[in-house]
Amino acid sequence: MANVLFIKANGLPAERSVSVKLYEEFLKNYKASNAADTITELDLFQADLPYYDATMMSGLFKESTGDTLTDEEQRLADIANGYLEQFLAADKVVMAFPLWNFSIPAQFLTYLFYLNQAGKTFKYTAEGPVGLVTGKEVVLLNARGGVYSDGPMASWEMSLNYVKNILAHFGITNPQSIIVEGHNATPDQAQDLIAAGVEKAAELAAKF
Repeated sequence: MANVLFIKANGLPAERSVSVKLYEEFLKNYKASNAADTITELDLFQADLPYYDATMMSGLFKESTGDTLTDEEQRLADIANGYLEQFLAADKVVMAFPLWNFSIPAQFLTYLFYLNQAGKTFKYTAEGPVGLVTGKEVVLLNARGGVYSDGPMASWEMSLNYVKNILAHFGITNPQSIIVEGHNATPDQAQDLIAAGVEKAAELAAKF
């Protein structure tokens, strides 16, 4: 029995969001194939995600050095650490997110900042940072309305690449990905592109 964390980083309804369509299809099929697993859903647009500001940074730093935190520093550090502990406890993680303005939603960025903690998800060494998160299976469900896999916009894709780089920094170097792209750029092909992605999500969920 696995502990599985599903992270939804898009606040739009499924009829307006391809990444949410992928999320819902993956979740439905995963549940059908893994009834004994413990599944936790984290909707980042409904979660308490205070900005990663100077007070939170100070609290997390003081905590790492054994210094005394103010009440507000402790409150914010506890929030960040709560999400980090939830992530670390998961055997499998599914992240669904769009490309918005060439990047990821602010809520998702804030969440990833919480996870990026020296001594917990990575450590510094003389040869550079080394990831500490191993043995975790991850699936990335990404949607982008334009075409970024190749061609003139490839270098502008900073959603999937960013998330994969962050995960690699943590030590997760082999996430599986399902990408739907071009559905806004080529509306005449949109239904087929989306349907193909949803089918892939269902297939991967059944064997993940």
